[in-house]
Amino acid sequence: MDVHVTGSDLRGTARAPPSKSYTHRALLAAGYSDGATVESPLISADTRATGRAVAAFGGAVAPAAEAGDSAAASADDDPAGPDLADADALSVEGFGGRPGVPDDVIDCANSGTTMRLVTAAAALADGTTVLTGDDSLRSRPQGPLLDALGGLGARAESTRSNGQAPLVVAGPLAGGEVAIPGDVSSQYVTALLMAGAVTDEGIEVTLTTDLKSAPYVDITLELLADFGVETTPIDDAGDPLDGAAGAAGFSVPGGQTYAPSGGTYAVPGDFSSISYLLGAGAVAAAPGEAVRIEGARPSAQGDAAIVEVVEEMGAPVDWDREAGEIAVERADLTGVTVDVGDTPDLLPTIAALGAVADGDTRIENCEHVRYKETDRVSAMAEELEKLGAEATEEQDALTIHGDQSDLKGATVDGRGDHRIVMALSVAALAAEGTTTVRGAEHVDVSFPGFFDAMADLGMDVERDGADE
Repeated sequence: MDVHVTGSDLRGTARAPPSKSYTHRALLAAGYSDGATVESPLISADTRATGRAVAAFGGAVAPAAEAGDSAAASADDDPAGPDLADADALSVEGFGGRPGVPDDVIDCANSGTTMRLVTAAAALADGTTVLTGDDSLRSRPQGPLLDALGGLGARAESTRSNGQAPLVVAGPLAGGEVAIPGDVSSQYVTALLMAGAVTDEGIEVTLTTDLKSAPYVDITLELLADFGVETTPIDDAGDPLDGAAGAAGFSVPGGQTYAPSGGTYAVPGDFSSISYLLGAGAVAAAPGEAVRIEGARPSAQGDAAIVEVVEEMGAPVDWDREAGEIAVERADLTGVTVDVGDTPDLLPTIAALGAVADGDTRIENCEHVRYKETDRVSAMAEELEKLGAEATEEQDALTIHGDQSDLKGATVDGRGDHRIVMALSVAALAAEGTTTVRGAEHVDVSFPGFFDAMADLGMDVERDGADE
């Protein structure tokens, strides 16, 4: 699907979708349990993949209203399929901490989070699991996680011996001590912690490099605590820490049981998705009016840093944390320097804002952002240049030269990446004329209603190949 976005004045209220990061973890945590209800989940292409994996391991996922029928659900029935689209809550029948051997290959589609979290879960099964995904996912690095699982006694291999999917994993994994780098993907750590809690021995994780994206591990620690699972970040001396930042490793005792209080877990709103709504308001809110965003309650999400970034760039922002509502007004933005080591998903949004701002916007510590659905550093530089922006790309930094940028409508490619599509759509609001964004259907990965929400705010957007 292509969308055509023309500069528009925005006003009104939009609601942030539920967090994709929390939904992935909550579905798998409920799978590890004897059963739980996940309230306010994000139903998207990625989270459906995690739901299918839970079913493949012997669990089941169904709308909570149909909980009585969920026992009949199976992977073949695709219980995490389109029928969940309008579900306000999901009833998850778990596999009690021990995944069964799947009847078929687990297809993780385009979801890197699914593949990494599920790969560790597969190592618990007493048998062999095969995992694959689409072209993009089969190009993403999994080697450090495979090495870690192998070091813990599981069989964990890439069929092409290149550290990429398809993967073959065989257990059962008992637990133990393992070392893993912290600067490739925090999801490796999350996967080991979630699986380690139900091993016999537990898992002691030592980081061989500094941890990047630490707030994503904080999300994991917060969610595990809500499911009654104990995990401890530790420093170089082996002393406990309050959070993942600065951790030299993690300890998770074995033999634990996943069980949320009252059998229910509620997913918070997603700040990665809020970043596009916030950015759109900062560049295109109608004069004298504000764009309001609901569902912005505080949580462990590091991407809440976008609020401070937009404020630093000069846009008036009012965040009522208790009500979970943000109001943002349009302003003449000024370039800033931002370290995205802990917040990689914010790079596309910040780059788009930099193309509108005066002066340079420099995004640092971003090499790991090259290993997402696409190389987001190069993708944003190249696609913004099509709109008339000037950018300088380095291996670990991206600078957008706002003073040298003059945005005009053009045809840009979303690169099969939901975040690139949404960020380019924000930039298009500030471009002269109409911008065509190709591959816009990929917003379904994390924000299925993105263009509906933007149209409700006043975005002039036309869609090809989709019902209006």
